[in-house]
Amino acid sequence: MVGGNLPDFYPALKNELNFPLAWGTSPIRDFTSWRRAARRVVEEHLLVPRQDGTPYAPEFTSGPQGEGYTRELVTLSLTRHERVRGALLTPHGPGPFPAALLLHDHGARFDIGKEKLIRPWYDDTRLASAQTWADKYFSGRFVGDELARRGYVVLCLDALGWGDRGPISYDQQQALAGNFYHLGSSLAGLMAREDARAAGFLAGLDRVDTRRVAALGFSMGAYRAWQTAALSDDTAAAASICWMTGLKEMMVPGNNTLRGQSSYYMVHPGLPRFLDFPDVAGIAAPRPMLFFSGALDTLFPADGVRVAYDKLRAVWRSCRAEERLRLKTWPDLGHVFTHRMQDEVFAWLDAVL
Repeated sequence: MVGGNLPDFYPALKNELNFPLAWGTSPIRDFTSWRRAARRVVEEHLLVPRQDGTPYAPEFTSGPQGEGYTRELVTLSLTRHERVRGALLTPHGPGPFPAALLLHDHGARFDIGKEKLIRPWYDDTRLASAQTWADKYFSGRFVGDELARRGYVVLCLDALGWGDRGPISYDQQQALAGNFYHLGSSLAGLMAREDARAAGFLAGLDRVDTRRVAALGFSMGAYRAWQTAALSDDTAAAASICWMTGLKEMMVPGNNTLRGQSSYYMVHPGLPRFLDFPDVAGIAAPRPMLFFSGALDTLFPADGVRVAYDKLRAVWRSCRAEERLRLKTWPDLGHVFTHRMQDEVFAWLDAVL
């Protein structure tokens, strides 16, 4: 890939992608059977084994009180290889509470991860970076703190490369992914496994109503949210802001995906021979799912969003659950999660959980 131009053989390879396992294309006509088969194929392509037998062994460290909620740092084992630190907010009151697993974005900003969504009380330098990020993308808000004030337990952890697990530099992503592949593993697969495990940890907390756990994310975090819903039955709903498209429509000259680097967090080798992005998200049906996009978002061409939304709509309609699927394109917005969008998502979560 040089200068965003596609080599001549790329169009031929794209034409061969017909996603034969997609719901409606697959010969499997029973949705429950299809869902089981599709999830199995996705898991096979993660290249990272399940970690169900690994104890979380959480360690909690109390922080200062928030406005109507308590703050904690929690360190736990998402895999047997590494302990990961996250931020955990719990509303005041007896509980059990609904909960939100927040999944942070990429943004080529690695010094902060969980801090993009939960206001850091433990590091003034990260607080300054996080506030700048919140001002740029979230109307100055910390989404996690807003949800905690509304009565949600909130958990956010760093993906590998960010915050406490970094920071890496932008051009180190390819080397990191390459080393994972050499080891017979996958950077994207690790993130998928860890996010599903995080959902299980959150759902298992005594303070949480295990039936009312949602995944929520913006940008790469949106990808992580619908992927987690597809892979984990611990999530009752998911809200994905500014990451949904058809693969073939996204792979056009000049698109950021073709540059490599950040795309390695979202590439499962071989999976597109079976399923497109919305096909994977459809594994979560008929649970409530929300997808927002911005019409001015240059990362996701309108054709790709339209193809994906049509596929998603067909899946939920086939389950007689179209009312549980919320699809919206904001005509005046780009790649952001503004206060207007947040307020709609919060109201939607209150309604579906």
